[in-house]
Amino acid sequence: MTDERLITDDWIVDRILEREGRAVFSDRRDDAGGPTRWGITQETLTAWRCRPVTALEVAALTESEARQIYQHRYITAPGFYRVGNRRLRWLLADCGVLHGPTRAVRWLQSALGVQIDGQLGWLTAGALWAADWRVVFLALCEQRINFIGEIVTGNVADQDRDGVPDNTEMCKGWLARATSFLEEAA
Repeated sequence: MTDERLITDDWIVDRILEREGRAVFSDRRDDAGGPTRWGITQETLTAWRCRPVTALEVAALTESEARQIYQHRYITAPGFYRVGNRRLRWLLADCGVLHGPTRAVRWLQSALGVQIDGQLGWLTAGALWAADWRVVFLALCEQRINFIGEIVTGNVADQDRDGVPDNTEMCKGWLARATSFLEEAA
């Protein structure tokens, strides 16, 4: 289990960058995300810069800008910076990166038994403060793993035509990433 005092927003972004392959540029035909560097897709960079970007611009993305994007889109904007338990904040940010911040908030709200609207507002925050973080943490992990199962069984596209659905090929990495958080609740 990670010492919670070490977990800062910068530390969280470091872990995400490690999991996303750091500076590696990828533009694989079978990756629905398209051109990606630092784990930032062309679509995300387009939204961040408020204008269409090219694959070459994605390839030239700096670590500094990638860090700003992660901090803003996956910690600040969805309100995860307000989550007092840092391990839970880390999990929510990581879920937000892979599955979207709104979905991560919905999973949190489901785990807390509050109205599910995808917004981390006062009702959700209040319920979170009163909850056992480990119970919420494990419920989020369970929802994430179930969602990965839905992705894999629901999409059988095989763009690289190797006889194995693309999401099935990605499943091992997604599950390893999701289950790596389970030791944090120990």
